[in-house]
Amino acid sequence: MGSGKIGADMTNSGGAEQARETAPVQPWLSIVGIGEDGAAGLSPAAAALVRGAERVFGGARHLALAGDLVAGTAHPWPSPFSEGIAQVLAARGANVCVLASGDPFLHGVGATLARHVTAEEMRVVPAPSAFSLAAARLGWPLQETVCVSLHGREIARIRPHLHPGARILALTSDADGPAALAALLRDLGFGASRLSVLEALGGPRERVRAATADGFALGGIAPLNLVALEVHGAGRVLHLGRGLPDDLFEHDGQITKREIRAMTLSALAPRRGERLWDIGAGAGSIAIEWLLCDPSLSAVAIEQDATRAARIAHNALALGVPQLRIVEGIAPSALSGLPPPDAVFIGGGASEPGVLDAALEALKSGGRIVANGVTLETEALLLAHHARLGGDLVRVSLARAAPVKGMTGWRPAMPVTQWVWEKPSEDAP
Repeated sequence: MGSGKIGADMTNSGGAEQARETAPVQPWLSIVGIGEDGAAGLSPAAAALVRGAERVFGGARHLALAGDLVAGTAHPWPSPFSEGIAQVLAARGANVCVLASGDPFLHGVGATLARHVTAEEMRVVPAPSAFSLAAARLGWPLQETVCVSLHGREIARIRPHLHPGARILALTSDADGPAALAALLRDLGFGASRLSVLEALGGPRERVRAATADGFALGGIAPLNLVALEVHGAGRVLHLGRGLPDDLFEHDGQITKREIRAMTLSALAPRRGERLWDIGAGAGSIAIEWLLCDPSLSAVAIEQDATRAARIAHNALALGVPQLRIVEGIAPSALSGLPPPDAVFIGGGASEPGVLDAALEALKSGGRIVANGVTLETEALLLAHHARLGGDLVRVSLARAAPVKGMTGWRPAMPVTQWVWEKPSEDAP
């Protein structure tokens, strides 16, 4: 009888545990998108979520737009914004509503909250985004349009998208954003581009005005605006392939040349979300083109020379990837404390004691290392590592046509030895 009692208890306990695991999660957080038309533009379901909330979080503008619908306690976002997110999370279990501009999951607060709150805990009612409203006003198919948020970000991020014929919707930070964009376009040779400034979309103060970048003189622009760009002009394009022209980068000769750079990026094989270490970055060309491959990528450029480090920052901004992290210091000591890389490029200093071994140690499982050398000392080091670890070893010789006594001949560049190695995966058998 005793053993039967224990068995029954275990069965009941297991059943209760299973019931707890399968019980549906009750939503406690509502995220409601609201437009410039305020409460009048909300659906009955969205309005009911706002009206029924004990606590309503949002920007001062959002709370004003919701008006009398806010029956609970209103909580304007504090500064810093992260404190407001902490307050929302601290209210878990209460009936909480967060107001957001348009679509909360398109450059909005919804994406931030979703890092802490499961989808089952949320009820989300989006409104049309500023991008959707702008496309509707202009008749632009969204699937054929580049949508960029420059809100709180450097406007140089638009640089990679500037191709003649491109249509771009750019959300700006403030009333000065459209003029700053026009100035950038003029400076880059795209002064013939047409800018449509769409202000306070979806509300009673909505206004759409247009001008060229060359003749931009619009005034009295509302802080809440979006700029639609139709790109025209003879400015230099950042082509979609790898191996940009060398003269797009400021450099002192310490640069991975275009053809070798294209081959190196192919060997680095960037994948979504990965991080690169560019050791001995020189002009930063490898790290910059790595970042241009996909917006999910990140990179750290390590350079010991202060002048070159400043030049890398200038190149990164000019080519639209100001997010490049620059570490001024000497490897391997400068590598200490950096987040581990998925890929490493060593274009300078591979023969310095400890640099290659430190990079190999830090490299993530399954990551790639690419090391280029032009000196006999570096080549010997790469040959030794290839003999010990394997991988691919390639030697590349390039020559360019150049004038020779009134005629043309081949002028060879220094040969480059490249070692490519992939770190074995920890999951490999």
